[in-house]
Amino acid sequence: MPQVSAAQYGKDNIRVYKVHKDEKTGVQTVVEMTVCVLLKGDIETSYTEADNSVVVATDTMKNTVYIMAKQHPVTPPELFGAIVASHFVEKYKHIHSARVKVVTHRWTRLTVGGEPHPHSFFRDGSETRNVEATADEGKGISVRSAIAGLLVLKSTGSAFHNFYKDEYTTLPDVYDRILSTEVDCGWTWNTFSSVQEVQSAVPKFDKAWESARTITLETFAKESSPSVQNTLYKMCEQILEAVSEVKAVDYSLPNKHYFEIDMSWHKGLKNTGKDAEVYAPQSDPNGLIQCTVTR
Repeated sequence: MPQVSAAQYGKDNIRVYKVHKDEKTGVQTVVEMTVCVLLKGDIETSYTEADNSVVVATDTMKNTVYIMAKQHPVTPPELFGAIVASHFVEKYKHIHSARVKVVTHRWTRLTVGGEPHPHSFFRDGSETRNVEATADEGKGISVRSAIAGLLVLKSTGSAFHNFYKDEYTTLPDVYDRILSTEVDCGWTWNTFSSVQEVQSAVPKFDKAWESARTITLETFAKESSPSVQNTLYKMCEQILEAVSEVKAVDYSLPNKHYFEIDMSWHKGLKNTGKDAEVYAPQSDPNGLIQCTVTR
């Protein structure tokens, strides 16, 4: 007999903007987020029997996010995600798990006349600060923090050679190449017992994000990379060392290729090897390197 083996539902793409106005200084600070809420629990009959009495409407979820944003701080996003996730598990007895994803978009304060402007901002890239907070009844709150959409490129200092070769291989050994990727880096915290414990860890969240971002950028720049795999592992090692409360670090790095263009057909023009200056950026296919490192 058919049965529901897994089910969840929720509200995605909840757009939220919050402004903090300092009346004394006139300085305003803004935060813009996209939030997703997904609930699990005793909801099987909504699927099998059209029993909507167990359904917390997704519109209710949207309203709840807005109200929580009004009543609570939205920074750091780890705390806000934990507050929202815990609310659903505590408020509705038949809901046993709530997962909240918070994507924080960049708004950087403008500098005008050499001074930071009190209420004007610009978006200086597509990089986002992401958080997934999951409240499980009786088990606590799990939190994964992340950097996503951080596009980086180095024009030298990367190689890839001595890889496995067989009759399907056409790729030659490369001892110097362009390396570009869009960083998706996450770190999973030790499980929190309550929102109060998340609150007590607030100073650590921003520091961890700054450490992970700095480690990623500096290692990418300084490392004479023998492969994306090895460079990625070194980044994970350093983040685990820098943030003792984190139990796992993961990366997903697409390898964005730039190919030399052979121009020898045009009057013997040299543009390969040491003479390469003009490249063709490739959108696809691309390599995709992923790894999770734990303690």
